[in-house]
Amino acid sequence: MDIEFGIRNVARPVSFSTDASADETAAKIQAALKEGGSIDLVDGKGRRIIVPSDALGYAIVGSDTARPVGFGSL
Repeated sequence: MDIEFGIRNVARPVSFSTDASADETAAKIQAALKEGGSIDLVDGKGRRIIVPSDALGYAIVGSDTARPVGFGSL
């Protein structure tokens, strides 16, 4: 699933993919915003992305649906 963070006062968004579900990721983001702490996620390559919640401008959490690959019939 793809995630995009917009960071305040930074022109480019932070984009990465993770193996976590959309609901799990959204819950972690909401909890960090409520507590005023930092958002701590792990991407698909095992790297940790830590963003202070007060620096977050927006978050786009992709859906869990898989896209078909190939030229099969619709």
